[in-house]
Amino acid sequence: MDRFLLGQNAIVTGASKGIGYEIARALLEAGASVVLCGRHQADLDAAVSKLGALTSLSDLSSRYKISAIIADVSNYEQVETLFAFADRQLGRLDILVNNAGSGVFRPVGEMTIEEWDRVIGTNLSGAFYCSRAAVERFRKKEQKGGWIVNISSLAGRNPFAGGAAYNASKFGLNGLSEALMLDHRDENVKVSYIMPGSVDTGFDGKAVAEKSEWKIAPEDIAEIALDILRKPGRTLVSRVEVRPSRPPRK
Repeated sequence: MDRFLLGQNAIVTGASKGIGYEIARALLEAGASVVLCGRHQADLDAAVSKLGALTSLSDLSSRYKISAIIADVSNYEQVETLFAFADRQLGRLDILVNNAGSGVFRPVGEMTIEEWDRVIGTNLSGAFYCSRAAVERFRKKEQKGGWIVNISSLAGRNPFAGGAAYNASKFGLNGLSEALMLDHRDENVKVSYIMPGSVDTGFDGKAVAEKSEWKIAPEDIAEIALDILRKPGRTLVSRVEVRPSRPPRK
């Protein structure tokens, strides 16, 4: 297996399930040490146990680490705690994957203030809080750069009825990603964002009833994230749109 990330360190938010879990797995298999965060201890414990048991990880370098901490990224103080934990576990940070997400789907007139705040706080403010903390570390003289990968959505360019909060958060995340890239590109901070369509995974705590034959698999998004990180220093894949190849006809 290609250990092209051997010796590098990453944080993945929303990493206990779905896309975040698969990205964490892919980073580990590529040789990185990874800190996972999520909102539920039991889910994080299960994720760490599964990842640690993978036979493909058993021959990694002694520098390999996997650890996890509870953090709600919509809470700035908890983000500070997450990054302080990562500093202790990893020593330095090379990669941040902003994957944590929340969704409430209802018309504006029926949405509560608390629901709006939860979606915007997790999907947009959380990405800003984590990116700001990562850039602070990337800018250190001994660091000389790093990579931020944001998991957005095709909902960030295609609004739909009932999607006001989610659409707004993902439109905002796309804008944040592009401005962040322009702000810090001269400091060797690379920023990419991935915009998946329908992914076969539980979302916002919902379980997957059965495997879908047409939706994008979470591991497909993880593979795209690794492809982005494989690019040489002279090249930046700034945005990737991903769609199911054959969705059901309406």
